[in-house]
Amino acid sequence: MTLRVVLVDDHRMFREALRPLLAQTPGFEIAGEAGDGQAAVELCARLAPDVVIMDVSMPGLNGLEATRRILAERPRTRVVVLSMHADRRFVAETLRAGAAAYVLKDAGFAELVRALQAVAEGRTYLSEPVRQLVVQEYVAGLQREDRSAFSLLSAREREVLQLVAEGASTKEIGDRLSVSVKTVETHRRQIMEKLDLHSVAELTKYAIREGLTPLD
Repeated sequence: MTLRVVLVDDHRMFREALRPLLAQTPGFEIAGEAGDGQAAVELCARLAPDVVIMDVSMPGLNGLEATRRILAERPRTRVVVLSMHADRRFVAETLRAGAAAYVLKDAGFAELVRALQAVAEGRTYLSEPVRQLVVQEYVAGLQREDRSAFSLLSAREREVLQLVAEGASTKEIGDRLSVSVKTVETHRRQIMEKLDLHSVAELTKYAIREGLTPLD
């Protein structure tokens, strides 16, 4: 199977250097190229490529915003981001945007090919320095105080919070959980104190944000 690739970079010389290398690599075909993010969005809408090799720093519409727009229209397209920056902010935003790979520009062409092959197989790929950065950030996150509903509230309090967020009255919650109205009120007061929230509307927003109850 040959994958159709769109190459996006604002440096023409870089595109001209990369194009023949990719063209000579079995399994890949250059479907098109663009010099900025907006042109990339329009090109991908027209060509529907399998993979986009996307530069991050470009004038007008940057690579991250272009990635978001492309994937919003074509979620099956795989985006391989090329960047000069092994910076946690760039990496985090790239992954949030939906990119499947993050490759540093100072890596060799062989690494880009490995990234392309990985995303073609449905996997993600991060250059080694980026992978180390992600692991370090993850470990640091685990060491920070966890402020999620699952750490702050007991299982029963999460049940009460969900039912409150879903519009159940105090009596309905008590009947549902086989507890008294007074017990439900105690749970709700404790929930508000723990979360520093002061209304049902705030509790509802929190429950939705934490995934305890769906939007609808």
